[in-house]
Amino acid sequence: MPVRSCLSDPSCATLPEPGPARPVLTADPSTSACGLEDDHLHEECAVFGIWNARDAAPLTTLGLHALQHRGQEAAGIVSFDPTTERFHSHRGLGLVGDVFADSRVLATLEGTRAIGHNRYATSGATLLRNVQPLFAEFAFGGLAVAHNGNLTNANMLRRELIRRGCLFQSTTDSEVFVHLIAISLYATVEDRLIDALKRVEGAYSLVVLSQDALIGVRDPMGVRPLVLGRMPKDESGSGDANGGAWVLASETCGLDIIGAEFVRDVEPGELVIIDDSGVRSLRPFGQTQPHFCVFEYIYFARPDSVLEGLPVYGVRKQIGRELAHESGVEADVVVPVPDSGVPSAIGYAEASGIPFELGIIRNHYVGRTFIEPTDQVRHLGVKMKHSPNRQMLDGKRVVLVDDSIVRGTTSRKIVDMVRAAGAKEVHMRISSPPTQHSCFYGIDTPERSKLLAAQHDLKTMAELIGVDSLAFISLDGLYRAMGHESRTASPSRYCDACFTGDYPIPLTDNDAENGPGSA
Repeated sequence: MPVRSCLSDPSCATLPEPGPARPVLTADPSTSACGLEDDHLHEECAVFGIWNARDAAPLTTLGLHALQHRGQEAAGIVSFDPTTERFHSHRGLGLVGDVFADSRVLATLEGTRAIGHNRYATSGATLLRNVQPLFAEFAFGGLAVAHNGNLTNANMLRRELIRRGCLFQSTTDSEVFVHLIAISLYATVEDRLIDALKRVEGAYSLVVLSQDALIGVRDPMGVRPLVLGRMPKDESGSGDANGGAWVLASETCGLDIIGAEFVRDVEPGELVIIDDSGVRSLRPFGQTQPHFCVFEYIYFARPDSVLEGLPVYGVRKQIGRELAHESGVEADVVVPVPDSGVPSAIGYAEASGIPFELGIIRNHYVGRTFIEPTDQVRHLGVKMKHSPNRQMLDGKRVVLVDDSIVRGTTSRKIVDMVRAAGAKEVHMRISSPPTQHSCFYGIDTPERSKLLAAQHDLKTMAELIGVDSLAFISLDGLYRAMGHESRTASPSRYCDACFTGDYPIPLTDNDAENGPGSA
């Protein structure tokens, strides 16, 4: 199928093969030993909750395993046993399989109700005291909270709460919820929670476990995902008279792993209250315009998840097709940067008629750290995670497809690796628009001065990463991939602030620190 040449498209930078005098792209000193981790937009966090299941903690562990991609720094579970009326908790640093490797740990998490959390730190350091779920004893009993997202007025609220005498045990913004619930004068847990939620600004999906209920809630604009599911009733008697256990999860893949059926998305601004009488819904915030995070479809969500009615894998393939139509180029092979570039590369190959090949092989057994890096190891670190498949690259004109460019250091190393494997030309296609602004809603992005697209035009970016041509999908192309005619014609607005700077939720803390418009 013929495609439009990128030579006629102003969103595509085409260059002659870079010479030895090309600009130098300096790696950030904060990158890991692999030299890769800080050059991607990092996942936020994952939440999971289950009500009335015999194996609540083991099932929660499975759910967290499926949601591991959303956070790899720490994991935790809080369970409640209604027969003894006791809460149990275990939290630790590391992957779910490490934190809950010992079966004796799971044996201590007794009860038929549990919530869990995977953490990637967007607020607060990686310390055990910051690992969630957070738990506290109140006058009404125990309460555990797990939070995915980021509050944009947490610093302001924290200062206010400290002046009132609240003693913070962590540095995470999520603890603000606990103290706001504690000082609320309302009687019931749900009214106290609503009172707290009306004080906070930002993006959040929460699961909350009390002695009497499991509560799921999304912020009024629904920036972060949360889904409701239900397990079939089994012989163990898990569930109630009408069916099996109820489940809350960040993504549908968290339901699939335990055999739960998807019921629906928790809607923006909705509280879903699950107790022994069933499921109730409250909407305390009134009607607001949803702004679901568009980057969930590009990178964060697992490809087999379905979010807001759209299959993530299908959207990513369609992004690749749009890329091919917008910025096609003559080439011999389409190669994804694994793993996040694979679905879009498949779509690009299908639309362009250029063969798809795995020209880069990823080593899935490399952790986030391995040794204290020397300069030499840091320089060679990209080879730990990605290796060229030389027979697919040698002498070929290659289209590399990746999800995003953040600092550009990883892209440069991968391009150099592909050229060293004999590629005749390297053209890079990116399945997101240029990331020009920082995220304040739960995604760990560098400050704007370190975002390559915020500092350079397309031609300079192409020179810096060493490609023959570079193109990003347009903003309208991204919206078309999600089934809309264009961004302005979309009846469902998304949060695309990382591309546009159009922040739908006030940045109270940032503006107070740096002045309005500093984002």
